[in-house]
Amino acid sequence: MSAPSTPSTSKDKATRDSFGEAIRDLGKEFPKIVVLDADLSVSTKSVLFSKEFPDRFFQMGIAEANMVGTAAGLSFTGLIPFCCSFGAFVAGRYETIRVSVGYSKANVKIVGTHSGLGIGDDGYTQMGLEDINVMRGLPGMTILNPSDDATTKAAVRFAATHEGPVYLRLTRQKLPQLHKATDFQCGRGIVLKEGKDIALVGTGSTVIECSKAAQSLSKLNPWVVDIHTIKPIDRALIKTLARNCKLIVTAEDHNIIGGLGTAVSEVLAEEGWNGKLVRLGVQDVYGESGLPDELYEKYGFSANKITEKVSRLIG
Repeated sequence: MSAPSTPSTSKDKATRDSFGEAIRDLGKEFPKIVVLDADLSVSTKSVLFSKEFPDRFFQMGIAEANMVGTAAGLSFTGLIPFCCSFGAFVAGRYETIRVSVGYSKANVKIVGTHSGLGIGDDGYTQMGLEDINVMRGLPGMTILNPSDDATTKAAVRFAATHEGPVYLRLTRQKLPQLHKATDFQCGRGIVLKEGKDIALVGTGSTVIECSKAAQSLSKLNPWVVDIHTIKPIDRALIKTLARNCKLIVTAEDHNIIGGLGTAVSEVLAEEGWNGKLVRLGVQDVYGESGLPDELYEKYGFSANKITEKVSRLIG
């Protein structure tokens, strides 16, 4: 189990910005890294890499399937390709990812930014709400959904050194610093706070919502856990929560089908846990345009809604 981390006072930052800075810096260290983008480099922040290494950056246009296939080909020459687009767009090229990357075991890093309702005004057509679901079914695919600047930069470094396909899920909205870079280990969740009887489990942008809810529920002393690696899931940590808790609440900016809640429930079911699991997230519907905070409230996984749900359940 990881040691609890203390939130810092560092300036808030979108994890897409952290990615842009990390991949630019890693480009100096790893000359085999190349970056591909589907006409969204300013938004995905791969533009930072393009300015530093123009000969190792490929602007593929609005053709994500071609981008993924090209990335797979480049990987077979020994390069380390990162291909970038909005999560909704790149995950939509499932058939190409499945065969060219997954089945072929290509060393491709797929970067999906603008995940979830948190993109706000752009609306449902650009909200990646099913991308984790799609990627989880692919054998050998590692799925990372970091919650802040430090864990994002550590996740990008991991992806660059890991042999095999990786899906990295990133935010448009800014998030506070919660961790140190050394807190990140692929496949190992981070315990921000140990507690008793109740666990609040988040991923990506919802970790801060769980942390805020825990403050409101301080009398109940809930656990707060960051599951930044959706696949492989931290089975040991989930079993620890099952031994200590009667209620586990998962929160995710994603459809509850196939995402964090599903991954946690699979472990709990296999362990024969007899407590109660509540999955908060997008309840099998599409999103809509609006301010991120308002959307989190409406769809039921803001800090306030997490607090309300737990309070009702414990009476």
